[in-house]
Amino acid sequence: MTPSSPSQVSGYAAAWSIVFVWSFWLIVSRVANQSGLTIYDLAAMRYGLASLVAVPLCLYYKPWRGMALVQIAILSFILGPVYILSVFNGFVYAPASHGGIFMNGILPLVGIVIGIVLLRKNPTPRQIVGAALILVSAVVLAWDGTTTTTETAWIGDILFVIGAVFFSFYVILSERWQLSAMQIIFCGTVVNAALYLPIWAIWLPSGLAEAPMGPLLLQAIYQGFVPNLIGLLFIAHASRRIGNANTSSILAAVPGVGGVLGAVILGENLSIIGMLALALLTVGLLISVRRRAPVPV
Repeated sequence: MTPSSPSQVSGYAAAWSIVFVWSFWLIVSRVANQSGLTIYDLAAMRYGLASLVAVPLCLYYKPWRGMALVQIAILSFILGPVYILSVFNGFVYAPASHGGIFMNGILPLVGIVIGIVLLRKNPTPRQIVGAALILVSAVVLAWDGTTTTTETAWIGDILFVIGAVFFSFYVILSERWQLSAMQIIFCGTVVNAALYLPIWAIWLPSGLAEAPMGPLLLQAIYQGFVPNLIGLLFIAHASRRIGNANTSSILAAVPGVGGVLGAVILGENLSIIGMLALALLTVGLLISVRRRAPVPV
């Protein structure tokens, strides 16, 4: 297979599509604050609308077979409301670019810390160098955010880091348990929809009735279907066609692309220091990138 074969071209196209899917998700989630929708509405869209597609698929493939009940419970919790509400709440306080930095960007660093503390797994020299660059860039970007954006940006950054910790546990467990895409969809979408939607409908505040139709449709389509269903197909195709290593390397562009889109579309301030730190972060990601790309949820 030559590098210019149609199969590889479609793989690279799929990988870059994921970059823009995830980067635009940062933008869409940030502008949700102006739509009148609450973070609880966004979570309901993510679980509920995706379940319209996921439930028939799960009934056909029966992905719960081969999973222990404790595995279903743990994975459902990790991909559940605590994770997604932390992330959505982060966008209330911090710019979209910080979402890409402190969620996608620091994943290798968080993964190394979890590996050392819980799994007694020592990082390679390559991972240490990459993690050091990521840590330096994250500290610089956090400091730059408090001086050039809002004084509360650090709150959003902490919430994004919490989301990154949950996502890192998901990546580690999906690898150790060898979970299929359908098993991840079942736990991350269907189980959480069954548990969360009744609570949201009865007790949690909602702005659905007051939200304008345009922003409502944008959030419904993007939160419900694009990152966790369409993105799943793209990443699976890219991994098959160009390999996990190439796919992971391309995904390292998400924080940088997210930062640029935040500046261009939302008018978020991106200082010279911020741009240099983003470049350093991207280098750190490329150095420490994993051999296997995680499935987006």
